[in-house]
Order: sequence, then C-alpha cells, then structure tokens
Amino acid sequence: MVSSWVDWKPFPNPDHGGHIDAPFGPGVFEVRHTGTGEQIAFAHSANVAQSLAILLPKPASGLRLLFARKRTRYRSDELEYRTCAATTLDEARTMAERLRGRREAYLRRRSAVGWS
Repeated sequence: MVSSWVDWKPFPNPDHGGHIDAPFGPGVFEVRHTGTGEQIAFAHSANVAQSLAILLPKPASGLRLLFARKRTRYRSDELEYRTCAATTLDEARTMAERLRGRREAYLRRRSAVGWS
C-alpha cells in the first residue's frame, strides 16, 4: 500500500548532525531548492533514508577543509525533501513513473497556455 507525500522537511546541517526523517524501506523521494522550487532530485529507492543521506555532503574537517576544491551546487540548508513510503520496490517504481508522468503532463499544459 502506498502512503501519501509527507510535508516538506529541511535537510539537517551536516556540520551539526541531525537525522533525515525518512522511511528505511522502499518509497519515492523528491528534493527541491527552497528558494526557487527547482527540483534537484526525484527517484524511487529500496531504502529512502539511505538514498537521501547520500545526497548530503560530508562535513569538511582537518586537511580536507583546507584543500577542498569541489564545491557542491547547493548547501544542505538550501534544500528540502519529502518522501512517500511504499510496501515494495516495484510499487515504489510504479508510483514514481506515475508521478513523473503527471508532472510532465502538468508542465506541457503549463507551457501550452504560456504560463511562466
């Protein structure tokens, strides 16, 4: 059985700890930029919490802090996420495909009308 989307939640600050409040099982997740609403990630996963944790940058410390050259596109405090739990991975995959199709249909209608 598929649940509904939970409310948007901010990512925890990787330098101060915290946890991601997400299912440890199958489901769908979406990540967006809080300021612009730009979709950063959307996928189904066998372990939603683990998939979201991978998106967080590792806290820099020691020499890594001094020599870090790779800048992430967005800081974790600029992102928020929402999740939707599923019973099985197949159910999550089907749900993600259906949601992706609805989003694409919405964007096509929006562009046909000329909305910005």
